[in-house]
Amino acid sequence: MSFGLDNLPYGSVLTDDGRRVAAVRYGDAVLDLARVDPALFAAGDLDAFLAAGPGAWARVRHDARAVLAAGTVELIPLDRVRPVLPFTVADYVDFYASEHHATNAGRIFRPQGDPLPANWKHLPVGYHGRSSSVVVSDTPIERPAGIVAPGAYGPTERLDFEAEVAFVVGRPGRRIPVTAADEHVFGLCLLNDWSARDVQAFETVPLGPFLGKSFATSVAAWITPLAALVGARRPAPPQDPPPLPHLAGGTALDLELEVRINDVVVSRPPFAGTYWTYAQMLAHLTGNGAAVRPGDVFASGTVSGPEPGQRGCLLELTVNGTEPLDVGGERRTWLRDGDTVTISGRAGDIDLGEVSGRIVPAG
Repeated sequence: MSFGLDNLPYGSVLTDDGRRVAAVRYGDAVLDLARVDPALFAAGDLDAFLAAGPGAWARVRHDARAVLAAGTVELIPLDRVRPVLPFTVADYVDFYASEHHATNAGRIFRPQGDPLPANWKHLPVGYHGRSSSVVVSDTPIERPAGIVAPGAYGPTERLDFEAEVAFVVGRPGRRIPVTAADEHVFGLCLLNDWSARDVQAFETVPLGPFLGKSFATSVAAWITPLAALVGARRPAPPQDPPPLPHLAGGTALDLELEVRINDVVVSRPPFAGTYWTYAQMLAHLTGNGAAVRPGDVFASGTVSGPEPGQRGCLLELTVNGTEPLDVGGERRTWLRDGDTVTISGRAGDIDLGEVSGRIVPAG
């Protein structure tokens, strides 16, 4: 991975002498942001910074770049720090914004019906997750247990990943117009929405995801600010029917993801074609008067493209376990204990880092 002056992702680390430091990543080192703004980063996390809003985001980014360009401040080598969750996660919402993913899943679960629910192109479908489930990259993921059929409880046999993009809210607000999204969204990171498909399938009637997804959600340690992604903006895909006026607009982000299982590439999902934009997701999330707070996270849902090699989860890649996937010479349907899933991403020359997690046996 390469991190230069153009991206400078933000995070929080523990140093080898026990200090917690809010930092930006630069090359193979980090800059302690207390050297840029001692008051704003005194706690060693990003909480106060996120809440400070766009003016502070722009000022700190400008000053950090100036410090790094001048070379007058000693950096901390990356091998002397351990990344931790960089901010307090307030609320977590997961959307279902990729038409390719929603269509593929619909064909699997409703083979005789319309793949897309009747409401899907009228609003960004989503559900509320658990903020306590959000863990930083490289945290071990314990195989969850659940009820998978009447009278049947035990460890999931259908553990899956979901390659997603998550957006981190800074400035609070409610009823946020699409045009004002960038005044509230600080940046983005990669996210893995781990899913127990057998638990999910049994419980998701009539309500949505619950215990099949609430056991763990992994996020990357480094948050890329939207300010670094100006060159990645693209016109949003056409929407038919046109969305309601309060949901109209927003831009797409041209991001390329890559998913590896045990270092074997299994998918390369493109984010640019995602049907609903992040601005539309935020507008819908707050459209009923619900508020967002600093540290809120909302995610895209599984990112999938039109080609077989662009599907962002095993549910799609293996057609719900019926068509095994070749993973380094092994035929595979679902994740096994000991597997490591890593999702990385780029926006042109901007490195988005990665989110990784290793499956450990059920406790």
